[in-house]
Amino acid sequence: MKKIDLHTHTVSTISDYPFDFDLSKVKEYVDKLKIDALAITNHNVFDLGQYLQIKNTLAIPVFPGIEVDLEGGHLLVITDIDDFEVSNFDEKCKQVSALIKTNTDTLTIEEFKRIFNDLNKYILIPHYDKSPEIKKQTIADLQPYITSGEVASIPKFIRMMKGQDALTPVLFSDMRFKSNLKDFPTRHTFIDLKEISLAGIKSCLTDKSKVSLTKESGNDFFQATDEGLILSTGLNIILGGRSSGKTVTLDKIAASSGNAKYIKQFSLLQNDEETFNRTNDTRLSIINNSYLSEFKSVVEDVVQVDLKQNLLSIESYLESLKKFASESEKKDLYSKCTLFSEELFSLNDFKNLDKLVESVTALIENNEYQDIITKYISQANLKGLLKELIQKAIISKNESEQKKWLNTIIRDIQRELRVKTTSTFIENVDFYQIATDEMKVEKFNQVVTELKKSRIINKVELGKFSIITTAKPIESAYELQKIGRDKKIYSTALTKYSEPFSYVQKLRETGVEDANLYKFFVKIESVTLNKDGFKVSGGERSEFNLIHEIKDATKYDILLIDEPESSFDNLFLRKEINSLIKDMSQLMPVVVVTHNSTVGASIKPNFVAITHKSIEDKEFIYRIFSGYPSDKELVCSDGTKIKNYEAILNCLEAGEDAYTERKNQTYEILKD
Repeated sequence: MKKIDLHTHTVSTISDYPFDFDLSKVKEYVDKLKIDALAITNHNVFDLGQYLQIKNTLAIPVFPGIEVDLEGGHLLVITDIDDFEVSNFDEKCKQVSALIKTNTDTLTIEEFKRIFNDLNKYILIPHYDKSPEIKKQTIADLQPYITSGEVASIPKFIRMMKGQDALTPVLFSDMRFKSNLKDFPTRHTFIDLKEISLAGIKSCLTDKSKVSLTKESGNDFFQATDEGLILSTGLNIILGGRSSGKTVTLDKIAASSGNAKYIKQFSLLQNDEETFNRTNDTRLSIINNSYLSEFKSVVEDVVQVDLKQNLLSIESYLESLKKFASESEKKDLYSKCTLFSEELFSLNDFKNLDKLVESVTALIENNEYQDIITKYISQANLKGLLKELIQKAIISKNESEQKKWLNTIIRDIQRELRVKTTSTFIENVDFYQIATDEMKVEKFNQVVTELKKSRIINKVELGKFSIITTAKPIESAYELQKIGRDKKIYSTALTKYSEPFSYVQKLRETGVEDANLYKFFVKIESVTLNKDGFKVSGGERSEFNLIHEIKDATKYDILLIDEPESSFDNLFLRKEINSLIKDMSQLMPVVVVTHNSTVGASIKPNFVAITHKSIEDKEFIYRIFSGYPSDKELVCSDGTKIKNYEAILNCLEAGEDAYTERKNQTYEILKD
């Protein structure tokens, strides 16, 4: 088995953040992580001189590569290491660099194929379940040259391994070899290969059985730190005495994993209501924005309506019409011209058409739900629909531009005629727009009336807690100040609360920005209740926070929890937390540091690690021993071993003697 990393960066480009390259970090990384093969894949750039420097420094194969912006996603292109291919590859990469001038530029599939031509010569690895993701259609266009896809995390790797139709997953570091690098990422892929070659790697990537996360333990384990700690992809418990390196180990795992949910010791002890409410406000804002998102667009539309100006326009029109009629016999040469009283062309609104184009485009480009979409609508039909909609948009917008041009000419001519004539001209009025505005206001008032009705808009069950979010009418100016988070005087605006359109105008006069108006129509509140239906107490707030933080870990790649027993009682941990942690370990790796038997033993982990500190030759030596809970011995990466039974009893129970004494003299005596 060979450990490979085919996605690394050594050049800061326009598509990357600035960093200073350090060649020594490349060598340190390869030596420390025992990498068998490396590829240099900078964004849209291949630096031949730097590549040769790296290649000549390392004792392992270093493949030339490039990470290409293709059709909005990223694609790794890797070639062979012989001199001819490297020189040829350099020329092709220069063509890529010439086309990618900004961080928003991207190659088309046609440009990519033209540049690289014979795709059989390369390993092509797209971002597969990793942002920015290559579109499925682009992958289809590059078949049969693509056999594997790069994923972003261990859970995604495992999921893709199980997917019958999925590409072979690969996990790489995607690291920058910068000078201030301390902890190296541990995202690598092992392939079943004796001798490293481009052809050999390519062959392995066609077969999922030849790809794994670890050298000997398949995909049930992964390397957690750059010092060689191997952990389960399920539930892990880390035990150890005080100052033995438990938290340091957890910090290293967090640094190596990249996207960790790290619940640190004592971090959730928020017993004061004010702090708890601030935390809840963040959670509430998501619900708030979701609930009012459509209403926001309604407000943004109606706020453009000016009923007073519309009324003035009608009055002006009527006055000019009456005067024009009374002077009909006095018309001069200028006022008799047809264009003198010609109406302007009405211009169409393209919002709906643009939304349709965006929606169909989203259906075509969506990767996550493409199998469901194509079950009902084929890609061919969607593309046909998009083509027709775009054609309609082009024709309609061309017509609109022509009307704008004609309106400009009409206005210019009318302006000249009106300067020279003594006759009254009829004011231009868009009655259709005025009628539309009136209808908007009427519908807006109806929508707001419905919106202001009290209702539960969200209810979430979290363990023994319930989070109930409600929307209610606003009752006081103070509530408006809370919404606005300011000290504005809202009392005048509140008097118009029952008249929605007038209320909007008053809010604007108060100084509320148009973008925030939608927030001021209902108050949205959230309350957290315990199992008895009462508001949570101080201690319960901390318990709720822990449950919420663990549930929130689904957005991350790994969950790390440091000594939950320091903040919570055993009964809560056993009844509420243990099962929740077990459930999370089905989705991602979970690592819990503990010295408590309620968590350490009763939770039944997949894997155990024990940190140990000893003095050898007058120096502190830190080791981590690991293995299955049922193993007789736990093993360190340096080959040293300890007895599992004794180590666990020492960590959880202060040794066998203390455990026996506590059991016989404390617990047994209390029995009836």
